[in-house]
Amino acid sequence: MRLKVEFTTEPFDLDEAPAHAVVAREVIAAAELDAVDVGPFGNTAEGGSDAVLTAVDSLLRKTLAAGATRVSLQVNVLGEDSK
Repeated sequence: MRLKVEFTTEPFDLDEAPAHAVVAREVIAAAELDAVDVGPFGNTAEGGSDAVLTAVDSLLRKTLAAGATRVSLQVNVLGEDSK
Protein backbone atom coordinates (compact mmCIF):
# COMPACT_ATOMS: atom_id res chain seq x y z
CA MET A 1 0.00 0.00 0.00
CA ARG A 2 1.23 3.51 -0.82
CA LEU A 3 0.62 6.34 1.62
CA LYS A 4 0.99 10.10 1.60
CA VAL A 5 1.71 12.00 4.81
CA GLU A 6 1.22 15.74 5.21
CA PHE A 7 2.45 17.38 8.40
CA THR A 8 3.34 20.60 10.18
CA THR A 9 5.08 21.22 13.49
CA GLU A 10 4.48 24.17 15.78
CA PRO A 11 5.17 26.72 17.11
CA PHE A 12 6.01 28.59 13.92
CA ASP A 13 8.90 31.02 13.64
CA LEU A 14 9.13 32.87 10.35
CA ASP A 15 12.57 34.35 11.11
CA GLU A 16 14.43 31.06 11.51
CA ALA A 17 13.53 27.41 11.56
CA PRO A 18 12.96 26.16 15.11
CA ALA A 19 14.79 23.02 16.25
CA HIS A 20 11.68 20.84 15.87
CA ALA A 21 11.28 21.91 12.23
CA VAL A 22 14.93 21.12 11.50
CA VAL A 23 14.51 17.70 13.13
CA ALA A 24 11.38 17.05 11.05
CA ARG A 25 13.29 17.77 7.84
CA GLU A 26 16.12 15.49 8.93
CA VAL A 27 13.73 12.64 9.74
CA ILE A 28 11.97 12.90 6.38
CA ALA A 29 15.24 13.26 4.45
CA ALA A 30 16.66 10.13 6.12
CA ALA A 31 13.54 8.03 5.50
CA GLU A 32 13.13 5.91 2.40
CA LEU A 33 10.28 8.00 1.01
CA ASP A 34 9.33 9.27 -2.45
CA ALA A 35 8.13 12.69 -3.60
CA VAL A 36 9.29 14.59 -0.52
CA ASP A 37 8.28 18.27 -0.45
CA VAL A 38 9.42 20.34 2.53
CA GLY A 39 8.11 23.88 2.88
CA PRO A 40 7.74 26.60 5.50
CA PHE A 41 4.04 25.92 6.18
CA GLY A 42 3.66 22.25 5.40
CA ASN A 43 5.49 19.14 4.32
CA THR A 44 4.49 16.10 2.31
CA ALA A 45 6.04 12.76 1.50
CA GLU A 46 4.90 9.58 -0.18
CA GLY A 47 6.04 6.01 0.02
CA GLY A 48 5.24 2.46 0.95
CA SER A 49 3.17 2.01 4.08
CA ASP A 50 6.01 0.59 6.20
CA ALA A 51 8.36 3.46 5.28
CA VAL A 52 5.72 6.15 5.89
CA LEU A 53 4.53 4.71 9.20
CA THR A 54 8.11 4.28 10.43
CA ALA A 55 8.87 7.88 9.44
CA VAL A 56 5.72 9.16 11.19
CA ASP A 57 6.69 7.35 14.40
CA SER A 58 10.17 8.86 14.31
CA LEU A 59 8.81 12.27 13.32
CA LEU A 60 6.44 12.41 16.29
CA ARG A 61 8.97 11.20 18.84
CA LYS A 62 11.85 13.39 17.66
CA THR A 63 9.96 16.64 16.97
CA LEU A 64 8.19 16.53 20.33
CA ALA A 65 11.53 15.89 22.05
CA ALA A 66 12.95 18.88 20.13
CA GLY A 67 10.30 21.26 21.46
CA ALA A 68 7.28 20.99 19.17
CA THR A 69 4.09 21.82 21.04
CA ARG A 70 1.83 20.54 18.27
CA VAL A 71 2.29 18.19 15.35
CA SER A 72 -0.55 18.11 12.86
CA LEU A 73 -0.57 15.31 10.36
CA GLN A 74 -2.76 13.59 7.86
CA VAL A 75 -2.13 10.23 6.26
CA ASN A 76 -3.89 9.29 3.02
CA VAL A 77 -3.98 5.95 1.23
CA LEU A 78 -2.91 6.44 -2.38
CA GLY A 79 -3.37 2.88 -3.53
CA GLU A 80 -1.60 -0.44 -3.70
CA ASP A 81 2.10 -0.84 -4.49
CA SER A 82 2.77 -1.80 -8.10
CA LYS A 83 4.76 -4.95 -7.24
